[in-house]
Amino acid sequence: MQVKAYLQVIMTIDADKRAAAAKVYTDYRQPFLDEIEGALTKECLIRDEDVQVIHGFDSMEHAKAYLETPLFKEKVAPGLAPTWSADPDIRFYEVL
Repeated sequence: MQVKAYLQVIMTIDADKRAAAAKVYTDYRQPFLDEIEGALTKECLIRDEDVQVIHGFDSMEHAKAYLETPLFKEKVAPGLAPTWSADPDIRFYEVL
């Protein structure tokens, strides 16, 4: 299956909280890939100014639906929220 849509979550996370954020990423990466409909890839990109998680999906519909799943709403977002210095920037991209 080919990636047709991306969900990008850009987070401002101070250096002293990045280990906690990395734990959330590693704890829920495989459940995301195994359980979320249409999920194909998940990567974490780290820069001095932010941390980005890029999620690849088979459709835009599945990309947008992920934000409403119990995995995201009850585990991922609450786990990451204490690490944020600002609200995350959430973006969707369609692959042509």
